[in-house]
Amino acid sequence: MAFDRKAHGLGIHLRRFLALSLGILCCSSLALAQNQQPESAPPAESGGTPQQSSASISGTVVDSSGGVVAGARAKLTYGDPPASQELLTDSDGHFSFANVPPGLFQLTITAEGFATQTVTGIVRAGESNSVPQVTLAVATAVTEVRVGATQVEIAEAEIKQEEQQRVLGFIPNFYVSYVPNAAPLVPKQKFELAWKTYIDPVTLVLTAGSAGLQQAQNSFGGYGQGAQGYGKRLGASYGDLLTGTFFSGAVFPALLKQDPRYFYKGTGSFRSRLFYAVANAVICKGDNGRWQLNYSGILGSLASGAVSNAYYPPNDRGASLLFEGEAMGIGTAAVANIFQEFVVKKFTPSASHHDPSKP
Repeated sequence: MAFDRKAHGLGIHLRRFLALSLGILCCSSLALAQNQQPESAPPAESGGTPQQSSASISGTVVDSSGGVVAGARAKLTYGDPPASQELLTDSDGHFSFANVPPGLFQLTITAEGFATQTVTGIVRAGESNSVPQVTLAVATAVTEVRVGATQVEIAEAEIKQEEQQRVLGFIPNFYVSYVPNAAPLVPKQKFELAWKTYIDPVTLVLTAGSAGLQQAQNSFGGYGQGAQGYGKRLGASYGDLLTGTFFSGAVFPALLKQDPRYFYKGTGSFRSRLFYAVANAVICKGDNGRWQLNYSGILGSLASGAVSNAYYPPNDRGASLLFEGEAMGIGTAAVANIFQEFVVKKFTPSASHHDPSKP
């Protein structure tokens, strides 16, 4: 069917089969709302559980003249869902946290009459991390300093968190960042994320199920029926999955220095969030942090569609179908983004608990 061929141009394969998960979401949302038991909230403050590979973080707080600041409140936040430790600096302005799990951490220093200072970094297993001297200024601005890790290391830690995101606990949702100022990905990380998505068992099962639906509806009738017809449809589906994932999620983003992920907004009015979600079907964030036309997604979908002309039946090929599919793909991506912005996070148990409105 021409309609199915047009639907090929969705870019990143996750958005292409998100429609499948939307049906699951709609059917199960009421049941989940009624039956799902609330998770036990983690303690607001936790002294940390000693672990074999735990680390420690220490430092000193001073004012702009170099004098120590005693009694400043130091709050260390880590993990997802987040846990925290809090303490006051001693008479020498010193603080020290023990039993800290390895990974990303955020240290927030507050004191009356001083501006809040935030330090973000990565601590490794068994490491005793001494952060640079924290200087508090008498100002209203909030200062954020990243220490102890390179941009590549921070991006890698954020990717690991994204790879835990699954809608309803099993449908992969790796191409969404709930950290608005996430570190840019280097080319190697873009390919790693594409590969992780491509080989995910749930992705493969959903792709095989899509081929089964095509068989039942006799889509791409040139493939015929029976085991041979299903095999051809299955091969075409996996071909679309491969080219769509890597062209739109790795190859062109690496060449054009663009980020293939959707950055969750989560704040603002309904109208502003709706406009943001729709606009992200044609724009993306560059590796330089600036918004720009999503050349990588558009070219990736066109390239994937062009390659598919080699294995689709003759009646389902052609330049017109290719460009119609691209237009349809942009529209579908806009709908998928709207669901990402307003619905999907609620059904993603492992989504980051980061509040975009807070630093």
